[in-house]
Amino acid sequence: MAMDRARRRRHRHPMSAAARSSAFLTLWSAVVVVAAVAPTVSAAAGFSCRGGARAVVFNFGDSNSDTGGMAAAMGWRIRRPEGRAFFHHPTGRFCDGRLTIDFLCESLNIGYLSPYLKALGSDYSNGANFAIAGSATLPRDALFSLHIQVKQFLFFRDRSLELISQGLPGPVDAEGFRNALYMIDIGQNDINALLSYLSYDQVVARFPPILAEIKDAIQTLYDNGSRNFWIHGTGALGCLPQKLSIPRKDDSDLDSNGCLMTYNRAAVTFNAALGSLCDQLSAQMKDATIVYTDLFPLKYDLIANRTKYGFDKPLMTCCGYGGPPYNYNITIGCQDRNASVCDDGSKFVSWDGVHLTEAANAIVAKGILSSDYSRPKIKFDQFCKQRGGAPTSGRPAGGDGELLCLPQAPWSLTPVTAPLNLQSMQHGIQMGSTARGASSGCGCGCVAGSGGLTPV
Repeated sequence: MAMDRARRRRHRHPMSAAARSSAFLTLWSAVVVVAAVAPTVSAAAGFSCRGGARAVVFNFGDSNSDTGGMAAAMGWRIRRPEGRAFFHHPTGRFCDGRLTIDFLCESLNIGYLSPYLKALGSDYSNGANFAIAGSATLPRDALFSLHIQVKQFLFFRDRSLELISQGLPGPVDAEGFRNALYMIDIGQNDINALLSYLSYDQVVARFPPILAEIKDAIQTLYDNGSRNFWIHGTGALGCLPQKLSIPRKDDSDLDSNGCLMTYNRAAVTFNAALGSLCDQLSAQMKDATIVYTDLFPLKYDLIANRTKYGFDKPLMTCCGYGGPPYNYNITIGCQDRNASVCDDGSKFVSWDGVHLTEAANAIVAKGILSSDYSRPKIKFDQFCKQRGGAPTSGRPAGGDGELLCLPQAPWSLTPVTAPLNLQSMQHGIQMGSTARGASSGCGCGCVAGSGGLTPV
């Protein structure tokens, strides 16, 4: 498996250790950080729909936004301590409480999205969640890939409209689908799988097929009437305890905050290309709103400014095995009876080595709601719709193709823009079906051990 290969390989980096250290320490001095907030419900729920308005949300992604889909699909009986911080029982989320998407939905006053595959106790009147733990963009026909999730949505939409046409109750009507917000948060598994056996430059060269799948998903949804999109970039992959626990020859790839620079450079480069893709699509789809949000600076700031948020051990897993420095063991997951769990998850950034704690998710949601990390900079409640009416505000001006996310990130793409060649990468994305390829391995979507799966 990809993670087994990762344990046997060393990370390679085109820059010398000294050059990397000097460059990134210099770059960090210009970072734009998130305003300090307490990891509470009120911290995340900064905006809400006004009275008489409602939102419909459809989400596509991996375990970062899976609200129980994989548990329902595979029949997993997830045990405590999952869910202990808020729901007080396991819900199928890989977290001690709420995910970032839960806080975002709270801000819209629509409750929590029901997983598409959860048959019992679901309410789809305000949308559905197609995100499944372990999902990636490639291979595109793999179970629960982004392509399959979009096909599931189309089936859901057609069936809903069919019921309504027969005079039966359907969860969402045609207007609801047209005005809904379509969120996409995927790509982490693709990047992690590639980094487990390829060099940084080789990984970047594999980005176009991944981005082509995201473009295809947006285009397909658009062609079927969707007009409002919210696209998330990936997070600080090099700060995950799961990655940090992989044996390494030395610490030359660690930055001043203890994170792996190669993984983080790949995440920043991917986000730059994804943001550029969103700008292209905004220019082409004149009647659509496409918001791109860069999650890297938000999630990296949890580590870099840990004391501001009250985190004591930003690189150590709350629920895991092995003790300091990372408390992560690939064969003993949070569900294993031999795993240990911290007393107070609000002091930790990482819940299980891959996923954030509820406290960290609340801070990320606060940053998203601020619109400081998005372009165009619109408020999330833009997507509250008056019942039977139009959006609460008009479509804002879109981006003009500039990579506006770069000044916000605590990394500079200056050393990599030449070999990256975004123009060539964009050509690869435009090729679409002819540029697609399959990523080898399955990243952290296939980490198996006695403790069960720990997918993202």
